Amino acid sequence: MALLIPNTTPIQVRAFEDHGDRIIAITSLHDERIVTAFDNGMLCLWDFKTGLVLKKMEGHRSWVSALAASPDGKWIASGDRTGKLIAWDGKTGELLNQEIHKAHGYQASISSLDFSSDSMTLASGSGSTTKLWSTSTWEMQHSFDCDVNILCIRYSPIPCYHGAVLAIATDHGVRIYWCHTSNSEFRAPIQVTCNSLAWTRDGSRLLLGAYTSYPKVHTIQEWDTTTWQQVGDPWKGHLEGISAISLNYSGTLLASASYDKCVRLWRRSDQRTIAIFKHSAMVNCVTFSADDKYILSGCADKKISQWLTSDDTLPEGGGPKDGLMKEQAKHQAQAYSDFKILDMNPTVRNACIVGDWPTAEKVLNLDIDNNANHIAYANRAFVMARKCDWDKALQDAIRSVSIQPSLAGHISKAIAFCGKKQVVAARMSFDLASVFTNGDLMTDHFLFLIKAIALFNANEHQEAMTRIGELAACPNIDPVACRVVEAYLRVQLGNIALDGRRHNEAVEHFTSAVNASTFFYKLPIHSTYDEFIALFGWDLKSLWQTANQQQCYALFRAGSSGAAIESYQFILDKADEDVKADIRAWFTALK
Repeated sequence: MALLIPNTTPIQVRAFEDHGDRIIAITSLHDERIVTAFDNGMLCLWDFKTGLVLKKMEGHRSWVSALAASPDGKWIASGDRTGKLIAWDGKTGELLNQEIHKAHGYQASISSLDFSSDSMTLASGSGSTTKLWSTSTWEMQHSFDCDVNILCIRYSPIPCYHGAVLAIATDHGVRIYWCHTSNSEFRAPIQVTCNSLAWTRDGSRLLLGAYTSYPKVHTIQEWDTTTWQQVGDPWKGHLEGISAISLNYSGTLLASASYDKCVRLWRRSDQRTIAIFKHSAMVNCVTFSADDKYILSGCADKKISQWLTSDDTLPEGGGPKDGLMKEQAKHQAQAYSDFKILDMNPTVRNACIVGDWPTAEKVLNLDIDNNANHIAYANRAFVMARKCDWDKALQDAIRSVSIQPSLAGHISKAIAFCGKKQVVAARMSFDLASVFTNGDLMTDHFLFLIKAIALFNANEHQEAMTRIGELAACPNIDPVACRVVEAYLRVQLGNIALDGRRHNEAVEHFTSAVNASTFFYKLPIHSTYDEFIALFGWDLKSLWQTANQQQCYALFRAGSSGAAIESYQFILDKADEDVKADIRAWFTALK
């Protein structure tokens, strides 16, 4: 009997194996069971908790191309490439009915299936035709033609006064139908090609995996179904086609599977990738477990992987938790605590941290006069950069590299170029710096962060934030360092938005900073990450408090007084006793 095989990787929990064929589709039932479909026509009903196969469901002789389970758990439906549509008992996995086996005719591949929210209707799509089936009789109720190829169909969880709402993704955009027993109404508000759809539980948003040919881009898009306007910018990250998307029950998380061999976990509130689950082959399907604690993904490597999606990966506004992901982050940060990328005299380092430039320069000048070594020139270039004397910083950096190329020398040169807004030259210097990391993972990651910060300071804000988001989603990195940098840069973006009186935009940036700061709340980040202080003069001791107070201030400026008061109360509840009086005084002055 096939079992779930434990996996020792820190995020992937276990893998479904022993089926011998590629996984095409997967869906979760509400009673801790899942159903999987394979390209050999086999379906399997699993006990998710024990990992046992409860039933091998045989009936298809061709590739199973579509799979769905009814919300009430009574029915499972599957369709294959020959047009065969089978209904199964959701409890036992037994085949129910032979009458709908050729629902769409011979050789008409069924591309998608979905049940209505009341489980009374099954929608099937094949070619350009959608058919609606009664689950009480399994007779066809209605059929309509879209005139274009159907790629995905999904019922809205919330019907409207017109009847059930059905979204149909095609190769020429998304169609919306209001389905009746005798007719259907139609409009096409979304003119983008996509092959995967997901509704939020309240039906107010429709999310889709989109594709554009010119330029070739694969993105997630979110649409407001009351106005049919796109919400925010497209979510970018996948390099190849998006095969499937899935929302968790609360609608706060979205998982996307792609042919780029990755599953991405996104947070809807800020449209950010918070995890990337890498596979050995292209990923065909993805879904959340019934309790939303896990992601299940099906891959062409003939495995179904189970990945942890603890709430601790999603700090939406509460304080830190003692869950698995928080503990992993804490331990990884401790492992990095003694790591230093810069070879800097302790006296010079401390002087840079407190901003004592005369002391730092005195020590470095003496070092250069005595032996003119390349490290001393690089460190003096860092000091000149802190003073914003970019010409002298670049001069010292060039001298360092000319004496002996090194990691510190090329970093100092890149930072100087960023200060002079010579971004192309800066990128080249950072590339050269990467040659001197000796393949050390910690050094590579910190160099990546330093590069993002320097580019941000050169006004390359979007590139910098994209780089931070990508690194934060990678395995085996220091997640706290990533969140520290993200929070600090988000605060800067929020301040820029405030200066431009873009108060709602400022709220979004400060909220992202607050969310990121829950990863390092109460951690000694000012000592653990003093490299950032030495290089860029950051105030890390007050970063958590600054992010939260600026969020509160921006909420007031945006006219959200109630939310601002809640934010203030949160700050007061979490702050140390020795700063609460100052926070109260600040809030009183703010009002």
